[in-house]
Amino acid sequence: MAGSNAAKAVRGRRPKSKDEILFDRELEDLPPELRWREWMLRVEAVIFSATEPVSREILARVVGKSCSIDLLIDDLREELRSRPYDIVAVAGGWQHRSRSAYASAIRASQAPTRSAPAYLSEHEAAVLAAIAYLQPVTRSELSTMFGKEISRDTIASLRDAGFLGSGPRSPTPGAPYTYVTTKHFLSAFGLETLRDLPDLERLEDDGLLSRQALVREELAKEGADGDEQDQL
Repeated sequence: MAGSNAAKAVRGRRPKSKDEILFDRELEDLPPELRWREWMLRVEAVIFSATEPVSREILARVVGKSCSIDLLIDDLREELRSRPYDIVAVAGGWQHRSRSAYASAIRASQAPTRSAPAYLSEHEAAVLAAIAYLQPVTRSELSTMFGKEISRDTIASLRDAGFLGSGPRSPTPGAPYTYVTTKHFLSAFGLETLRDLPDLERLEDDGLLSRQALVREELAKEGADGDEQDQL
């Protein structure tokens, strides 16, 4: 029985590609200092060539099992200290980013960049910010907050730009869909996690952004509409 289970486990494994078999991650033939240097160069090459932030799991494929990726990144960033770009932590991974001090020079050059930011209207930016802070949030809750209807077109535009995804169903009556931000949102705005959003705690403490308050207002409005229909 045990032999049968082992055979099934072997059959269920993904066969290694030729590149994986030939690729030497451990570099045991190199002295420690050269091994570390080679791992640094591999990690930088992967991050440099990637179009999206590179996760820890991806980087682990090109270095030894005992290698500390965090220490490698620290050493790489130290070497780049005098350069106009850096390796930054965004969206759960790492990415090469030019330093903000050179943003005006890059804009003035009008050179095409790897990831041109999507243009957002003032209204779209405000809706996206509200979703980022209140997520998961429904379109109805957003409309309550803004005091006017948030159109499906606005939500669709933010989704098409890759900033929004579908969240869980809301527990409010009718169980409408909610909206949440994506990893692309984090990457586009240079955030590692949503905890890096500015002044989130202060906004909540001041009561300027409160999902619970929006839900209470929405339920109260629906209750008032129901009472009016009962009277009719």
